[in-house]
Amino acid sequence: MAIRIFESASNDVSENAIISFEPATGKELWRAECGDVELAVSNARQAWPQWAATSATTRIELMRRFANEVRKQEEPFAELIARETGKPLWETRTEVSAVIGKVDISVTAYAERTGQRKLDSALQGTAALRHKPHGVMAVLGPYNFPAHLPNGHIVPALIAGNTVILKPSEKTPAVAEFLVKCFHTAGVPKDVLQLLIGGPDEGKALVAHDDIDGVLFTGSANAGIAINKALAENPGKIVALEMGGNNPLVLWDTPKLNDAAALIVQSAFTTAGQRCTAARRLIVKSSMYDATIETLTRLTERIIIGAPFDDPQPFMGTVIDEHAADQLTEAYLGLMSDGGKPITHMRRPHGDLPFVTPGIIDTTAMTSRPDAEIFGPLLQVIRVDDFDEAIAEANNTRFGLSASLVGGSPKDYSRFWANIRAGIVNWNRPTNGASSAAPFGGIGLSGNHRPAAFYAADYCAYPVASTEMEQPRASVGVGFN
Repeated sequence: MAIRIFESASNDVSENAIISFEPATGKELWRAECGDVELAVSNARQAWPQWAATSATTRIELMRRFANEVRKQEEPFAELIARETGKPLWETRTEVSAVIGKVDISVTAYAERTGQRKLDSALQGTAALRHKPHGVMAVLGPYNFPAHLPNGHIVPALIAGNTVILKPSEKTPAVAEFLVKCFHTAGVPKDVLQLLIGGPDEGKALVAHDDIDGVLFTGSANAGIAINKALAENPGKIVALEMGGNNPLVLWDTPKLNDAAALIVQSAFTTAGQRCTAARRLIVKSSMYDATIETLTRLTERIIIGAPFDDPQPFMGTVIDEHAADQLTEAYLGLMSDGGKPITHMRRPHGDLPFVTPGIIDTTAMTSRPDAEIFGPLLQVIRVDDFDEAIAEANNTRFGLSASLVGGSPKDYSRFWANIRAGIVNWNRPTNGASSAAPFGGIGLSGNHRPAAFYAADYCAYPVASTEMEQPRASVGVGFN
């Protein structure tokens, strides 16, 4: 499958070009000119009636062919994701598997969430419930999972009968191109699913376009809020916002500190902390603090950090680019200057490339902890004395995506589950690694009550209630002579 790969940089750079670089090497990977928003929307609008009229059986069959096409391309796809994101190859292989698995999950969800219903009555005719697609959907994808997360919107939207324009992150356009080509090779018409290359300007124009019927967004809270504001006066446009989190992991009574440390490391540092569900705050019982920090520090120091294809495989790769790495180190220094106590220093082992080591910092003594999603391997530790204080601290955020309790009794978890404000609440499991077979989303600054994953079918079609009879039949009674 041909994609536009560049092995070395060129000086011939258009002002209108999007260029992607490999984080782990700094080499240019891919480039293309920005797309035409008006043309893309016009083509999608024209293609929609025929696609919507295509049977659901046919649309589902095309999605299954797409899954098979990805299977054929599984290894080169994983390698491309690794090159463009800096993630280890073992992790990008799991992302490609998730892309394939999304099809069966979406087919099941479409049947369960948007199925047809009929209730017959001899005198009153038939009451029917069916679902219609919205029309033209804009999917705005992130860079951390540039295949899996856009695909989680695209497949349900296409099954429901929408046409789709994918505007990927300008940091990972090569992966998006590969993904879209897999759909086209499988037989999805090119105007039914289009790739729109561009930066923030193209994204804003796509969101605001009158002929866009829905915006399906995954990304930062700031960008999601901007989309929400831009469309506040247009209630007819469906908006699904899947944003970030300042996620808490509460560690309570447990003798299994090695297991707890493993869960903390998985939660905070998988994907170099670039997951919306990553643990940002470790809230630990004061009596367990010293033993926990010792065990956690020992495990963190064993983490292998390296390039995607290194042997042995690293646990962590790079963050997405130099700007992200600079922001992380600045955030770490900012916490220190405001009263944070360093536990594990965040370092830049290769100053010219965006590798960072995991940072752990005790922010208990800080009078005002920032309520922000610091998108990388930076974990704040907060000591508390009782369980009510732990729950209050966990809820001390405007976000509400993911939360986890490690340790504690069934009674503790019952209290935790009942009182935590989050869309994902786990016990003795990481904050991340959510299943696509369950709804995925949060509250507050984490989302707008339109969860994705299994519930994506809900925002890809709207219900239509009907009462139907084959012949007109009516009578009038009271109030007539």
